[in-house]
Amino acid sequence: MTLRLPRPARAAVLVLSLAAASTLLSGCSWLTGEDDNEKNNVNRDAANYRERPIDMIYGDAWAALRNGNWVLAAAQFDEMERQHPYSPWARRAMLMSAFCYYQASGSGYGEAISRADQYIALHPGSNEVSYAFYLKAVSLYEQIVDVGRDQSNTRDALVALQDVVQRFPDTEYARDASLKIDLTMDHLAGKEMSVGRYYLNRRDYIGAINRFRVVVEQYQTTPQIAESLERLTEAYYSLGLDNEAQTAAAVLGANYPGSAWYQNAYNILRGRNLRPVEDKGSWISQAFRRIL
Repeated sequence: MTLRLPRPARAAVLVLSLAAASTLLSGCSWLTGEDDNEKNNVNRDAANYRERPIDMIYGDAWAALRNGNWVLAAAQFDEMERQHPYSPWARRAMLMSAFCYYQASGSGYGEAISRADQYIALHPGSNEVSYAFYLKAVSLYEQIVDVGRDQSNTRDALVALQDVVQRFPDTEYARDASLKIDLTMDHLAGKEMSVGRYYLNRRDYIGAINRFRVVVEQYQTTPQIAESLERLTEAYYSLGLDNEAQTAAAVLGANYPGSAWYQNAYNILRGRNLRPVEDKGSWISQAFRRIL
């Protein structure tokens, strides 16, 4: 299942496009609300090349955008850039194309990412480059799939979201990206937990420990951490590694003392009359000291 949150950037880009249209096309009848029928008569075959003035292409693109025909609008903005590459509006058209492909969702995400990457490469100093980074990140984010499937796209989304936060920390894009980072981290931790449980059920304790260790070392801020410590207790106990089992339970009890996961870990140790005792030299203890 794809994770989804509201799209705060939609309004920002529409404002940009309205401002651009007002400046570029002031005085045109379709901008003032006249000839609505003619305005909506957009060329439906964007693949056929037809040289047109820049204001005409922009008008067609904007009419398609207002009608929610995102793919056609994107094609028109692409055409604007192709026919008038040296126009000052070509740069904006590239960004608007990326936005329209993003709005189209589905197969449009790949095109949105491609256009955003192109914008970043060609206009790294633009005032709007922060939006290009953000648009790329959310296009990746909205393609996140359930934990039963490959998570390479999730990892790409995490890198892109972190890039937004690091490069543009004081923007609205960074604030929204930060929220998405938390959910993306939880999703990646969930994948590790799912695989770890599979190994644990098959009594492949080393394989399970390796997965739960990833959660402890990389995803401590996620809700998965308490369960991962309980599962480590179970796996180490099953291998007869009492010291590590006791440490996992002790760290779990110190951080989540009232949780059902701690009660489970405590009950596991009682099977050999053990109790939670933290070994400060254990990797588990050291991992938590690094974070906390």
